[in-house]
Order: sequence, then C-alpha cells, then structure tokens
Amino acid sequence: MKAKSFSQMLIDLDILASYSRPRVSDDNPFSESQFKTLKYAPSYPGRFTGPLEARTYFQGFFPWYNTQHRHSGLGLLTPDSVHYGRTQQIQADRQHVLDHAYRNHPERFVKGKPRPPHVPDQVWINQPNNTIECHQLLH
Repeated sequence: MKAKSFSQMLIDLDILASYSRPRVSDDNPFSESQFKTLKYAPSYPGRFTGPLEARTYFQGFFPWYNTQHRHSGLGLLTPDSVHYGRTQQIQADRQHVLDHAYRNHPERFVKGKPRPPHVPDQVWINQPNNTIECHQLLH
C-alpha cells in the first residue's frame, strides 16, 4: 500500500497551496487571533467527534465572533459594526457615556477626561512600502 504525497493530494483536490505571504514568513495574525479566541472560548469542546459536530459548533461560533465579540484591535468594536459603518455612532455614544461619568465623578479619572479606545483607520498584514504600491492594492 502506498499513500499519496500531501502535495499530490492538493493537486487532486484542485487546491492551490500557499505557504507564506510575500516578504513575510509569519502566519496571518488575523487568523491566529481568531484561532486563539476559538480555543479559549468557554464553549469550545476541544475535540469534535466528527464533521457534523464541528459544523454545528462553527455555525454558532462565527456569527458570535463577527457580531458580538469585541476585538481589541478594532477599538473593542465588532467586525460587523466596523464593516457596516457603525463605528462613528458607536464611538460617539461611548464618548457621551464617558463624558457623563466624568462630569459626575471626575475624581475617578486620575488621567483626565476619558476617551473611547482608538479605532484604526486601516489594518494591514503587510503594509506597502510606498504610495504607488498602496494605491495598486486598494484599486
């Protein structure tokens, strides 16, 4: 009996293997972050008895991850709220609550007036080195 090589199996399944990104040997930090969130979620079973159990679990996990889980890299917003353009309204609402708390109890804020967490304008895995390369990637 002889087994196929991994690369031959990928070819047979019409899967294009990609082992790294240009100029970087590290793994995708976004995927790594998602894997860590998955593995440390209280509901994560650790092992699945089969594909059906895994599918059932992930049908609940991914909607939660995208619509309820607040991401530190997104200023404690959900991907859903960023994707659908609700960032400014949420940040304004947060600032309103913080302003109210500061007015009522300024002694609790030793560093001055509080601000909501910063939300980045852009997120990159490999930020281009120049403006021309950046423009080509965005268009």
